[in-house]
Amino acid sequence: MHLHWHRRDIRLADNRGLRTGNGATVPVFVFDPVVLDHAAPPRLAFLLDSLESLRDEYRSRGGDLLVARGNPRVLLPKLASDLGAETVTWNRDYSGLARQRDDAVREVLADRDIEFRTVHDAVHHEPGTITTNDGDPYKVFTYFSRKWHERGKDEPVDPPDEADLAPAEQIRSEHALAELPTLSDLGFEQPEATIQAGGTAPARELLAEFCEADIYRYGQERDYPARACTARLSPHLRYGTIGIRAVYAATEAAKQAADTDTERESVTEFQDQLAWREFYTQVLWDRPDVVTQNYKSYEHDIEWNEDETALQAWKDGMTGYPIVDAGMRQLREEAFMHNRVRMIVASFLTKDLLIDWRQGYEWFTEKLVDHDTANDNGGWQWAASTGTDAQPYFRVFNPMKQGKDYDPDAEYIREYVPELDGVPADVVHSWHELDDGARHMHAPDYPAPIVDHSQRREEAIEMFERARGD
Repeated sequence: MHLHWHRRDIRLADNRGLRTGNGATVPVFVFDPVVLDHAAPPRLAFLLDSLESLRDEYRSRGGDLLVARGNPRVLLPKLASDLGAETVTWNRDYSGLARQRDDAVREVLADRDIEFRTVHDAVHHEPGTITTNDGDPYKVFTYFSRKWHERGKDEPVDPPDEADLAPAEQIRSEHALAELPTLSDLGFEQPEATIQAGGTAPARELLAEFCEADIYRYGQERDYPARACTARLSPHLRYGTIGIRAVYAATEAAKQAADTDTERESVTEFQDQLAWREFYTQVLWDRPDVVTQNYKSYEHDIEWNEDETALQAWKDGMTGYPIVDAGMRQLREEAFMHNRVRMIVASFLTKDLLIDWRQGYEWFTEKLVDHDTANDNGGWQWAASTGTDAQPYFRVFNPMKQGKDYDPDAEYIREYVPELDGVPADVVHSWHELDDGARHMHAPDYPAPIVDHSQRREEAIEMFERARGD
């Protein structure tokens, strides 16, 4: 018998760790208090939904999911002893916090003479395997992605057979919980946002629907938030309710079925997003300090503003820049934000409000259902011009132009900023140019811009040039 410790692999199919141990498998999930300290209601709600689905799937096969709460370093040896398990397996995680936890678990298992096996599963190519010719991690995505695309991808693995699972009646331990905990049990309130469904079945459905049609227009339309040409798979990839190999295999099948070169290129652009996830995973693996520190060093400290009023206006979606406010309100309502809009709101916080990227990263950590340390940190440092392969400091998004370019009819903006419902698109996109009387006539409850973009752009460039010592 062996324990498989589920973490970011809340699934049976395409799960390498589940196929690695000796004897009947006892799946276990541990609510780690250290991880809970970094959790937020949207992600926990999605996780609990996914765990319920996982438990039901195990039960449908005659097994069960063992759930416990506490320090895995303490609990896993006890659970293994209670069940007579000779081996503990898990899929590797690559953040600094996860690696510290896993090292501690390895140490105690070795002390107890319990065999353990860790498995490469969460990404196609393990961090440290795609490097420059000198063996160094890539700092530029283009070069990384070229090798990522060239290298072969493993096929998905099948789920365990019923005969491979320990029978439910044998899965008992005094150290396990009788039932899955609720958000309240874990000390969290219900999220204010509506959270999308967790679990493998919704993930597969989203993937199938996306690969049937939208993936073929992804390359042309992915930057337009009103067109909803996205897969919405990010929370499923974050928690592993679907395997990365299964996702890639589905996109390859879609590419084979494509009718035109344009459609095939569109599929490749979606696959690029999978490569970006692995690029940022490698960055975090190589530099775990980037969670709190700038990846890029400057001669002097960046002189970020400390402006709580402006920061709160950004969080509330009340900056007077419609595309920014639409994105921030979507975040509150759905615990999700369109990727183009994530870049816009991040640029606005760091280059228009001149507020430290860490403040925005913390807010996303609290509000996003798909928060992923590597991906979110990489995105924020890209926008702030502090990261690897980042947006150059002198290229500053114009939020009004971004709105006009990517939401020309203001459909997305009006969906999330009801104060502007009925206001013509040309007025919405020229909001910064109107006088107070005109603004009041069109939308009396929507604010004027809280900063002047042109002025702040110059201040942002000067701020970075001082930090650079120019």
